[in-house]
Amino acid sequence: MGAPVPVSVVALDPVLEAGIRATLLVRPELTVCEPADARVAVLTVDRLGPAELDTVRATRTQPHRPAVVLVAGALASGDVLHALAAGARGLLLRREADASRLAHAVLAAARDDCTLPPGLLEELLDQPEAPVRGSGGGWSEGLLSERERSVLRLVADGHETAEIAQRLAYSPRTVTTVVHDITQRFRLRNRAHAVAYALRAGLL
Repeated sequence: MGAPVPVSVVALDPVLEAGIRATLLVRPELTVCEPADARVAVLTVDRLGPAELDTVRATRTQPHRPAVVLVAGALASGDVLHALAAGARGLLLRREADASRLAHAVLAAARDDCTLPPGLLEELLDQPEAPVRGSGGGWSEGLLSERERSVLRLVADGHETAEIAQRLAYSPRTVTTVVHDITQRFRLRNRAHAVAYALRAGLL
């Protein structure tokens, strides 16, 4: 095993901060550090509002650009997309953030993978369909190739790059390139953001 991934904890409530720190400290592959040294920042909030989204954006724009894993007490309709658009690399509900799941999300974020619980993805299907973009790149203009759909389906099922590559008999680099092409073409933030919009547009 390599060096532990440095993780910082951001929380307005000191009790929540202490709880997240304690959860992270039991995992030998992670080490809790100061924000300036973090590769991943775990942001813990009660609910997701404008101030919390601003904190996600501010964290992502720090010089060392740490990935952000968001742990929320509750998520309202639309919060998932807002969080992904702000730059979050992982989302967990606080009641589900045990040591194993939190470590999984943090390690995925450190690899620039993105995790989103299947239940949160399913909630996106109940939201109104995303508006179709005009000229300059939209789902209706480029659509998705079968290879792109196959990759996104496995991302939606919670698989990471290496697992997707193995299942589809691609190289990990090919999977990364496919996801990168999709996010660039449709001007999306990350892979979970791409899955969310593909689901809402009826392309998966």
